[in-house]
Amino acid sequence: MRVGIGLPGGVPGTDGHLMVEWARQAEYGPFSSLGVIDRVVYDSYDPLTALTAAAAVTRRLQLVSMIIIAPLRNPMLLAKQVTSIDALSDGRLVLGVAVGARQDDYDAVGIEYQERGRSFTEMLGMLRDLWDDPAFGPVKRRAGGPPLLIGGQSDQVFSRIARYGEGYVHGGGPPKTFARAAAKALAAWSDMGRPGRPQLRAQAYFALGEEEKLHGMSYLRDYYAFTGPFAQKIAEGLLTTPQAIAQYLRGYAEAGCDEVILFPTVPRIEQVERLAKVLQGLGYSNGHTVARKGERGGW
Repeated sequence: MRVGIGLPGGVPGTDGHLMVEWARQAEYGPFSSLGVIDRVVYDSYDPLTALTAAAAVTRRLQLVSMIIIAPLRNPMLLAKQVTSIDALSDGRLVLGVAVGARQDDYDAVGIEYQERGRSFTEMLGMLRDLWDDPAFGPVKRRAGGPPLLIGGQSDQVFSRIARYGEGYVHGGGPPKTFARAAAKALAAWSDMGRPGRPQLRAQAYFALGEEEKLHGMSYLRDYYAFTGPFAQKIAEGLLTTPQAIAQYLRGYAEAGCDEVILFPTVPRIEQVERLAKVLQGLGYSNGHTVARKGERGGW
């Protein structure tokens, strides 16, 4: 299983120079990818803009959206932006999309929240049609456009994956929750008669350090305040020790996950190196694979 690191663009108060330096340092760590998340009504960076900046200072890492709230965007413009980032990054973009859960984001852009599922399905078809069109540019790095991953928990999500996507994006939680969702994705894929298997990716949040733990939990309670009391449960799931990270990754690997992206909850550059050292201690090398016994790389 691969492990990526998220950019801190979803954490309020994150400095732009920090975003760039974060990506630059992650390039030399034991990470497989850089991830971004998406909000509109929040002190956060636009995820596609953040990935464009990251593309300019990296050469190796995949650039992954976990996820883009697709129905908030014009499908033609989204396809153009995504194709452009993929071309600029030499084919490193992986587009994760979903409908999102916060009504205030929809209200802010004047899009009907109750219609998000229908419009999302239509958008997925439009993205596929545009990427299959040889005349739609810039020049695509692969036939059919960048890998398309789809997130969510409803039954419709898994049929969408089988029909339009290359894989599934899981929003986090215990490995057993991921395992149940992954089984549904695999079943829908098989029922559709598609060869091979879908990509299976997931995310989690981390904060390494005692002071950072307190800041990280406060951030998660704020970010997920729309869930009510459940926000505290999410905060309590924050990964704050090497042991917790190891246990979480082991559980997801055993459940068949292909990649977990660990998102920071504190915008401090030291978090990149701290997480890198934890992963190196678990045997991850400077690249996309788990290191052989005795290998070390990066920092």
